[in-house]
Amino acid sequence: MSRSGFAGVDVGGGGIRARIEAGGVIAHGEDSAPVPRDGGRVDLDRLAARITAVVENATPARFAGFEAGAAGRDALPAFDRFAGMAVGVTGLPGLVKDPGTLWRALGKRFDLDTLVVAGDMVTTHVGALGFRPGVVVAAGTGVITLGTDLNDVWNQADGWGHLLGDYGGGAWVGMQGLHAALRAHDRRAGGSTALLERMTARFGDPLDLVALVYESGSAAHHLASFAPYVAEAARVGDPVARRIWTEAGRQLGQTAVAAAAALEPVFSWGGRLFDAADLLMKPFQATVRESLPGARFAPPLGTSADGALALAKAAADGSVRPRHPFLYVFTRTDATDAPPPRRTR
Repeated sequence: MSRSGFAGVDVGGGGIRARIEAGGVIAHGEDSAPVPRDGGRVDLDRLAARITAVVENATPARFAGFEAGAAGRDALPAFDRFAGMAVGVTGLPGLVKDPGTLWRALGKRFDLDTLVVAGDMVTTHVGALGFRPGVVVAAGTGVITLGTDLNDVWNQADGWGHLLGDYGGGAWVGMQGLHAALRAHDRRAGGSTALLERMTARFGDPLDLVALVYESGSAAHHLASFAPYVAEAARVGDPVARRIWTEAGRQLGQTAVAAAAALEPVFSWGGRLFDAADLLMKPFQATVRESLPGARFAPPLGTSADGALALAKAAADGSVRPRHPFLYVFTRTDATDAPPPRRTR
């Protein structure tokens, strides 16, 4: 069986998403469970097993130009051998101890010629802008922004996690909404009864929420799950919820400006938080333009999984090399570890 296919995998705070091209088939896979952790770091052994399951069980979206149906399913290729794969991982480099773990597991399982392991901000950037220079804000459960020309300039802003940063991200929005809900529950000033009603519908009694957030080991995931409810309340006119989204957009705009040094002011975005559309986009763009009146905004070409797929193809033909600490390339002929991870400005 030939290894002509490619797989792109996005590993973010909201789970795992894969996009595959193999044997004329376009396929997608998803696992919405939180990213596995071990002592705060990403558990790469468990993650490799999860990625394997997502790829193996990916659902074909198109077969030879036609919608895949019951007829012809037997002719679909098994997603078990690829020329190249790329994985965008949340927390790289700080929370990923040894990216080579993924090469040893996935390279063997899928008989890979090439594996790219990159920070999810890199795959989001490539998904949004292709390989063009600019700034991309990746906002899902957390927030990380990358301004780069994919050569000499690598500006990262935020990405510090929900306890130290990630301002304006899904966990931040959810947490602000829960703060307002609990204020209303306590009859303190600044609360929102609309958010209290939604908090109760989502989590039950406040004590149940406390147990879930403090004992689950995936607090950010649970906090971010409330962000859609904050958006719902904002859209029906709740002033507290609307202020939360306005401030989220402002925070993301400030982060984007911080990552734009030495680059043309071209901005794009990625991540599910931007599904909030105008609630987030208007204050985000307004904040950027306050600092950079000539800023240009480019709607994203694709998702982080699309960016990972593009990186997999580019690495297979040798046009992507590990020139910086956010991207590792492993090959069958030269599977050496990259230099120790570090952050750059």
